[in-house]
Amino acid sequence: MGRHFTLSDLGAHSRRRAWVRRLALAVVAGLLVTAAWPLLTRQADRLLTGYFTATVGVYPNTEVRVLGVPIGSVTKVEPKGTNVEVTMTVRPDVKLPADVGAVVITPSLVADRYVQLTPVYLGGPELGGDARIPPERTVTPVEVDELLGSLNQLMTALGPKGANRDGAVSDVLTKAATYLDGNGGKLGEAIKNLGEFARTASDSKDDLFNSVDNISKFTAMLASNDGKVKEAIQQISSISEILADQRDQFSGAMTELTEALSVVQGFIKDNRGKVKSDVDKLAEITKVLSQQKASLSEALDAAPNALANVLGAYNQGAGTLDGRGNLTEFSGAK
Repeated sequence: MGRHFTLSDLGAHSRRRAWVRRLALAVVAGLLVTAAWPLLTRQADRLLTGYFTATVGVYPNTEVRVLGVPIGSVTKVEPKGTNVEVTMTVRPDVKLPADVGAVVITPSLVADRYVQLTPVYLGGPELGGDARIPPERTVTPVEVDELLGSLNQLMTALGPKGANRDGAVSDVLTKAATYLDGNGGKLGEAIKNLGEFARTASDSKDDLFNSVDNISKFTAMLASNDGKVKEAIQQISSISEILADQRDQFSGAMTELTEALSVVQGFIKDNRGKVKSDVDKLAEITKVLSQQKASLSEALDAAPNALANVLGAYNQGAGTLDGRGNLTEFSGAK
């Protein structure tokens, strides 16, 4: 026999279907919120406006990079007077320095150009929200036609209608070829030595900078003592003038000194033995004086008083030395 459904069974079935529908709606809502959450929480891109002298090859959707990494794109390019206004959007999480500049980069002749923001942020003041980059902080590359035009002007200036009208450039090239003929090895060696010198200077840059710093301090010291330096120079100049005025006497004195030294040299040569003997005797006398240093010191201390007593006892009228004895010194102790 088949199963019979009651009203209570139908009600329970309806409640289960309603619960399933609510669960499905909740799952769908969660998926929608999850998918939309990055869009809802994402900050607005930062707006930058740069002013360039030219923007050949820069269009909307041109990449904006920092260190070659894309961080945004160009949204609009419009001429503004003598400059071109380029509107760019960059990611808000990228920090830029307050003095950031913009450079149009050409990787190659056929590759797409991009705008490079430089320098990279390393600390300090940051660029605010929507900001402007003035023309003095933007750079555009030299175009190929401009480069070819400059080369054409150079060739014309050096050509037969310019500097080579009288063959001057040809003469220079001919002489240069003559001088360099056979000297390629020496020229290469000179360039190699120059490279080694540059490498040595680079390895010793700290010592070189210290030397330059010391020279800077020395010159600063001279500048701060300018008056004294001038006075010293004037004194040296005066001495030089005096020596110049007395050069004849100075020359004569030097000649006499040379002759005297020659005589002394001859005397020492002829009397070397005697001089040695005298020096040895002098050494012995010096040794004795050193050994009697205490006695000599005592004598030198007492000599002034003794001489004063002698002068006091001298009777100038009689020409005698007057004295008086103290007989009590010879009596015995009481």
